[in-house]
Amino acid sequence: MKAKSIKGKSTEAIKSALQQSMADGFKPSLAIVFISIKQDREAICKLLDEKGIQIFGATTSGEFIDGEVEGGSTAIMLLDMNPAYFKVEFLETSNQTALEDAKKLGVRGKEIFANPSFLITTGGVFIDGEHIIEGIIQGFGKSASPSGNEVTIFGGMAGDDLLAEKPLVFTNGKSRDNAILALIIDEDEVDVKGIATCGWKAVGTSKTVTKSEGNIVYTIDDKPALDVLMKYLGVEVELDENKDVVPFLNSWYYPLQLERDNGDTVIRATRFANRIERSLICTGSVLQGSQIKFSLPPDFDSIETVVAECETIRDDTKQQADALVMFSCVSRHLSFGALIKEEIDQVQKIWNAPMVGFFTYGEYGRSKIGNNEFHNNACCVVALREKNQSR
Repeated sequence: MKAKSIKGKSTEAIKSALQQSMADGFKPSLAIVFISIKQDREAICKLLDEKGIQIFGATTSGEFIDGEVEGGSTAIMLLDMNPAYFKVEFLETSNQTALEDAKKLGVRGKEIFANPSFLITTGGVFIDGEHIIEGIIQGFGKSASPSGNEVTIFGGMAGDDLLAEKPLVFTNGKSRDNAILALIIDEDEVDVKGIATCGWKAVGTSKTVTKSEGNIVYTIDDKPALDVLMKYLGVEVELDENKDVVPFLNSWYYPLQLERDNGDTVIRATRFANRIERSLICTGSVLQGSQIKFSLPPDFDSIETVVAECETIRDDTKQQADALVMFSCVSRHLSFGALIKEEIDQVQKIWNAPMVGFFTYGEYGRSKIGNNEFHNNACCVVALREKNQSR
């Protein structure tokens, strides 16, 4: 399977890059498209559609190919994957129906392939990412997997250049904010290996979520959650007396770390705060009774942690990949600034394959010791390799 990555800051630039990539006879069947809301998404989709190329796309909060990090641009991975090896599925959803809709996707996956994996992206700002993961797993069923393990799921939440208003996912002829888009791949034909890793370090002692509902945390150690966070970390949340719910603008720097029974941790960003209820609204579910710790902004050791954990998913040092897809939380870009390029570069060098990625509002995938989870502040890397390389 051949892969070529292209980018541009205009429709004309993408048109030219697409023509150049195909000049040697390369005929892509699939385009993974990560695009700023500033770009003409419909025009670029039309270019690809006219070439008979299927689209798996999301809007972003920054995009990159290889080590070239951009903002306000379009980044595309072109693949000549055999169309029999993949299927793109688009489902409209809502915060209320996300679990049931994701179940349908899980069922659909096992109807299409005996051994499917899912690359997913979701739109909207109020979708609970935990429901997406839970739904796919429930719909697919552990018993349906040949190995008896959880199905492979990796991906990220679409962005909208940090406006937090209307992130979109899209494919040929379809586009919406509240939707789930899946690239379902036949793992009998294409090897899909990935990992979600973070490197964010916890601070202080464990605390208990004493009241929560879904993704809303009301009290921590029986005290209002917003007040606990502000006092414990010394962080001010700018509240608007005219609004009950306001964005927590620094939430990416001070997420909650949920402690799992197996020793793993999952990050939850506190995206919004409720002025009246003094609660925190997270991007994913936080079960009542959960043990949590607060986090401080990361030091640069976290980049080394991410690179080291990415290396663990290679079976051996000679293992290669045809293409890499990265879903990196926008918090990493905000925290590391220009040094985020170092993280991207070092991860790509593990496989030395073409890469495309974007900065997300949340990530889906499995850590090195955990099950499939919804994450924040994580770097999710997926390596694709066609098993039969005789073509």
